[in-house]
Amino acid sequence: MLAEQILSFFKKLKITAPLPKGVEVLNPYRNKETFSLCEKFYTRFYNDTHSRKVILGINPGRLGAGLTGVPFTDPTKLEMLGIPNAMPKVRELSSEFIYTFIDKFGGPEKFYKQFYFSSVSPLGFVSDGKNLNYYDQKELARALENFIVKSLKEQLSWGFDRNICFCLGEGENYKFIQKLNERHLFFERVVPLPHPRFIMQYKRKKVNEYIDKYLTELTD
Repeated sequence: MLAEQILSFFKKLKITAPLPKGVEVLNPYRNKETFSLCEKFYTRFYNDTHSRKVILGINPGRLGAGLTGVPFTDPTKLEMLGIPNAMPKVRELSSEFIYTFIDKFGGPEKFYKQFYFSSVSPLGFVSDGKNLNYYDQKELARALENFIVKSLKEQLSWGFDRNICFCLGEGENYKFIQKLNERHLFFERVVPLPHPRFIMQYKRKKVNEYIDKYLTELTD
């Protein structure tokens, strides 16, 4: 079952390459409570062998996947999905957008049956207590390349649709995955979408327009 493969993948995630000074790895899967929540989420939505399209974010952040282990899903959204948790009920901007979109798409059951969320780097990073994207430092991106390639190859071995990948982030995240894709041929094509955090932080008044854009691209 896909759920078993995903959970096994999470359990063994590890970065062995030396990272730049001051950069710490954010690995939520080492936390027993977090891993237990992941088990509940993935056995509910991915306990099958269906193929799905891949959506790639950047890397887990402290208030979303870096806390719950589930991409773009903060503790309040887990509660909404019927997965109780004792985590602080913080709200992540990206999670707010994604679940508003999922609701318009037809709900979590329908969405997760067709799509698989992951990130270019499945582990996150912090520096001085703040979120750090893998591409924020060139040295960090270089150090992570082998880890990123290996992680993507393993996930794609589970039978996902390789005709298309949706990349969240039209700037650095898209450039990075596009270059890797040209070399490794992970997907036939990579389609960039505006990142949820960018939308919620800078384009909040146009949220409905961006939700329509997501719906158009993902249901095309």
